[in-house]
Amino acid sequence: MSARASRRALLLGGAAAGLAACARSYQQELDASDGRQADGRFRSRAMAGGEVGWAVRYPPGHGPGDRLPVVLSLHARGASHRTAFTALGMGAALDRLVSGGAAPFALATVDGGDHSYWHEREDGTDAGSMVVDELVPMLARRGLDTTRLALHGWSMGGYGALLLAGRRRLQALAVAVASPALFTEAGHTPPGAFDGAADYRRNDVYGRPDLLHGVPLRVDCGRSDPFYAAARTFVARVHPAPVATFGPGGHDAAYWRSVAPAELAFLARHLTG
Repeated sequence: MSARASRRALLLGGAAAGLAACARSYQQELDASDGRQADGRFRSRAMAGGEVGWAVRYPPGHGPGDRLPVVLSLHARGASHRTAFTALGMGAALDRLVSGGAAPFALATVDGGDHSYWHEREDGTDAGSMVVDELVPMLARRGLDTTRLALHGWSMGGYGALLLAGRRRLQALAVAVASPALFTEAGHTPPGAFDGAADYRRNDVYGRPDLLHGVPLRVDCGRSDPFYAAARTFVARVHPAPVATFGPGGHDAAYWRSVAPAELAFLARHLTG
């Protein structure tokens, strides 16, 4: 076998092992929930007819059909509806929070695409509309109280949560984001994030902090994160001043996992206050 073929086989083997590890992690998360996690798929018009995966985690003592407020968590680029559970440990964080005395709420996640950035795209997909027009009504049909809704997200999903709340596409009672992907200008965006400069301007969050004025907001970002400077500037321009932490950490799952419990606690207070 050639060196190139050997390298390709090694990479494919590593990718397969990674996928298998994620599958095991998700199965372990499902097992730990003791029947309190529901998941499925639906065909989405907003996502060009593609199938979209979703999950809802219920707190201890609750299950499908219970009328609970909802935290909707939007994932990062390259992630999925499972990542909040497998990488960020948010299911376990929900369990600990409610077991510790917080009022119960459900945690919902959904697939938003690899690099949708949760807004309308020229390929005909619109992950934001999928959330607003398809996912949230589905959660209501399943018995959840979507009139009491909070938004969470990290990286791409943090940007998406700020965009949906800021444009008032969802009436979020509170928003908590980790390492939000706040790009300071169109030329600083990664490939695929926007369909050119006009699309960036239509969906700019960094330059429109006024959109979040009056929305209870928490922002966490590590000092080694590439979005650190933008996050600090953005936070300083929102009124009233958001809850914000800028401690050690980078743009990675270890940091997002470390701040997730405090973010959920923040949202819980606004859902039930």
